[in-house]
Amino acid sequence: MASEAAIAGQREPTQKEIRLVIGASSAGTIFEWYDFFIYGTLFYIIGPTFFPSGNPTLEILMVWATFAIGFGFRPVGAILFGFLGDKLGRKYTFLVTVTLMGIATAGVGFIPSAETIGLAAPLIVIFLRILQGLALGGEYGGAA
Repeated sequence: MASEAAIAGQREPTQKEIRLVIGASSAGTIFEWYDFFIYGTLFYIIGPTFFPSGNPTLEILMVWATFAIGFGFRPVGAILFGFLGDKLGRKYTFLVTVTLMGIATAGVGFIPSAETIGLAAPLIVIFLRILQGLALGGEYGGAA
């Protein structure tokens, strides 16, 4: 009896191809969760730099609120990149999400402090956290 893949004209992936996909998906997932980990653990630097208020508790809450924004946009990223993955291919969207996460994470490192550019600093951080959330949602769903 022929398999469904053979009937549809597709070949079964080799063990090497399966290992490659698992490795790439795992590396992307580790990379993207690492970005979230770094942001969450550097709250004591990010708070005074981008959300200066003179009140350490408020600064920490603002950092964690922007951390939550990233998680809030994960479902949107999953829907957006899931749709794009169906239309354009999973490999392409996987590369886009990993690149987007890297650019957004590096961007946070290049933002001048709030003392330098004022209110634009926290707004840019929030925008980059939204991009990180979209990327994580898209990559995680596609990799899984």
